[in-house]
Amino acid sequence: MSSSPPEQARLRIAVFAGPTATILNTPDLVTSNKARARHGLPLQPSRFDQLRPQRLAAPVTVYVEAFSAHPLEKDRAALYGPPDGWLDEQKNFHQEKPEGPSTPVFVVDLDPEDGLYPLPYMARQADGSAWEETAAVPLAGPEQHRQTFLPDAVWLYEAIERFGVTDMGTPVALGSVADFEFFRAAPSAGPTTGPEAEVAGRDFFAYYPYHQQSEPALSNLAHATNLVQAALSGGDFDGAQWLEGSPTIDETLYWLSLVIDTTKPIVGHAAQRRHGSLSGDGDRNVVDGVKYLAAGVSLAEDGTDQVGGVVIVDELAYTARDVTKVDARPGGYEVAGGHGGIVADLGGYGPPQLTFLPARRHTHRSQLRLPELPEQVDGVSGSLEGQVRSVQVTTKDSAGLVPEAMPLVTYTKYGRYASTLSGDDGTSATPQEEVELFARIGANLANAPLSGFVCEGMSPFAMAEPTKNAALRIATFAGMPVVRVGRGNTGGMAYRTEPIFISGNNLTATKARILLMAAILKLGALPPAKDPFAPTQEERAATTTTVSKYQELFDTH
Repeated sequence: MSSSPPEQARLRIAVFAGPTATILNTPDLVTSNKARARHGLPLQPSRFDQLRPQRLAAPVTVYVEAFSAHPLEKDRAALYGPPDGWLDEQKNFHQEKPEGPSTPVFVVDLDPEDGLYPLPYMARQADGSAWEETAAVPLAGPEQHRQTFLPDAVWLYEAIERFGVTDMGTPVALGSVADFEFFRAAPSAGPTTGPEAEVAGRDFFAYYPYHQQSEPALSNLAHATNLVQAALSGGDFDGAQWLEGSPTIDETLYWLSLVIDTTKPIVGHAAQRRHGSLSGDGDRNVVDGVKYLAAGVSLAEDGTDQVGGVVIVDELAYTARDVTKVDARPGGYEVAGGHGGIVADLGGYGPPQLTFLPARRHTHRSQLRLPELPEQVDGVSGSLEGQVRSVQVTTKDSAGLVPEAMPLVTYTKYGRYASTLSGDDGTSATPQEEVELFARIGANLANAPLSGFVCEGMSPFAMAEPTKNAALRIATFAGMPVVRVGRGNTGGMAYRTEPIFISGNNLTATKARILLMAAILKLGALPPAKDPFAPTQEERAATTTTVSKYQELFDTH
């Protein structure tokens, strides 16, 4: 007597809803022609009503015309069993074929417990008029527009599984292969009325309607990081999926790959088109993420993840460090830095194929993961006009990262024909003519004890014009680390031409900012000079020593 093979354990996946996520966005709910005709409203010119996922309020029996699922289905009628019955010309149902013309039908009993069904959208505005867009009137304020984003991914995953069909006609494998727990890390929507009311721009972050766009702050990133770490520290999950807007998901996934201490894979998904819209791409990305996690292709022999954070879009898995969005269309992602980047192919009917392993440190191998970060680091405070002094900054407590202590890293960019000369006599301009940089240095010293700069300079040398270089040297000796990267999507490694500046390797400016933020949490501010305009040899040596520690992190992460 043979025994059946043991049942494979089901995956448990944590799903985190992130900000401004098109993958969690839905088309505007527009009143259907069914509703317009019922209430005497002007009809839309479309031939068919658009159908929107909704829930039945009561059971109903419907008759489905046989052979209507495909134009050539009837061509092989001999292969089919008998229908459930027939409708005569008066639409009366018969279990036996009646005399005269009749239509073969299948009988379907629909129940509210079945889940969502595609149905005409029947709602109207309070004044009886039709909904024509998400807002009651164009450019309406928050009180007069509805939300199109989902508050978390619960409804999205149900809709994908309910309406998705594989190429082979079988159901989409989500709930059949995994159990999901849904978290609102920095969500795109939320309730705005009632006892659990939230505030847009503080508790959730949407970009639509466009005039109501909101963006998360560094404190929101800290809260999200703590939530992800807490969820994955329990050991209850086999992996995580992060959902965010396509322009920025690469930044967040790189951040999570640097700071989250986990041996489990973290995958990110975005969409270029809203869920439910024509050729929406987000649903397939989510399914491919589950496929990637279920296949375990990123796991080493000991079961630990060896790839790190990846962004899975368009049937490809990109390492979070290397991917960037270049266009607002499916396929609009590329590998930044010109080297490697795509670690797996999810196309075809077989399991994902791993193509290479990244050499950079990540998650449980990262020197920047949360348990490795100190609870306090040195920051800087004061002013360039007075004195810059070191101050202690508490960056981590029992809850994780301290939101108020998150490092503030800003950009400056090189462009030729800048103001490098001050007069017709050819005298050099002074660093103070970099007014934006000096204003930011002053603001950092006053309000952001942990701060730094990313300079997007020449490619690949990463140098900027002389005045900007001089101003950044002053920032460095005021305690603010500066990373220099090549501008654009450089394919070469940025040269380290000065020991007081960090070379950003082949990172883009956005990725260099993410890594510098994490590195500052590890190493703190640079030792400030008594006079940042004229540091002593000893102060230069101290700065160079600390910068070399930063450089090691940039060379390995």
